[in-house]
Amino acid sequence: MGAGPAIGHRHLGLFLVAPALATVLILFVYPLCYSLVTAFVAKEGGFTFGNFLRAFEFYSVDIAFTLVIIGISTVLIGLCSVAIGGYLTLGENPRAVAILKWLYRWPLFIPFIVAAQCMRTFLAKNGLMNNTFVSLGLVDPINTISLLDWRGIIITFVWKQLPFVALLVAGAMASLDRSTIESARNLGAGRLRILVEIVVPQVQQTLMVGLILSFVTMMSVLSVPIMVSGGSPTMITVDMAFRINSYGDYGTANALGFISYALTGFAAWIYLKRGVSQGGKP
Repeated sequence: MGAGPAIGHRHLGLFLVAPALATVLILFVYPLCYSLVTAFVAKEGGFTFGNFLRAFEFYSVDIAFTLVIIGISTVLIGLCSVAIGGYLTLGENPRAVAILKWLYRWPLFIPFIVAAQCMRTFLAKNGLMNNTFVSLGLVDPINTISLLDWRGIIITFVWKQLPFVALLVAGAMASLDRSTIESARNLGAGRLRILVEIVVPQVQQTLMVGLILSFVTMMSVLSVPIMVSGGSPTMITVDMAFRINSYGDYGTANALGFISYALTGFAAWIYLKRGVSQGGKP
């Protein structure tokens, strides 16, 4: 008697999740598998490594450039998120803490394409940043420089992804037992030492999760390198779009996508291996 309702509830649950599951399979899993497979398929058909050879021949510099840009951005995001979370947790000026808590979250709600357009007008030679410096007398108009290059890409990535990681880190820091922090303060430890030696080790797992998710997100962004820099070298996503739009070369584009999957998968593997080595608590 009890088995019938249980089976009915199981079927009802499958029916309710079926639309979402079908959407994921059609829009994400199938394109992913298709791109991975066609990366090894030649235009004439048949198995080949030619797409990868072409990708490394033409875009090896761009692959290295992508790793450097995203690596620097990830490190800066980590440092800045720790600084923001640390000040929110250890700051002694309530007004400054309230202002920072309200201000740092804004980029979280801005799409990458909008962030890229904002940075185009902010970092240009005659952009808002340089005009502000000139109006304040800090820089002569003839000495203004444009940051619409690799520096602009890093600034945009850090500005856009920092709130996401800082929100995770600040939340983890806020949930810590304050007794150890107060004990360190009573023993004369400064805020920087408390942050580095007591707080950060306890939230490093949360920090790693946020940084890996940011790494994967930045690897997939197309609008920022196109709109902010547009020069050479550029990032893998721009090369993928170029191969498809200019040559219809899906094989090489998918090979570049396979390389980006491998890079993000390697980052995730490092995190998982580290979590397992620490007792299976990633």
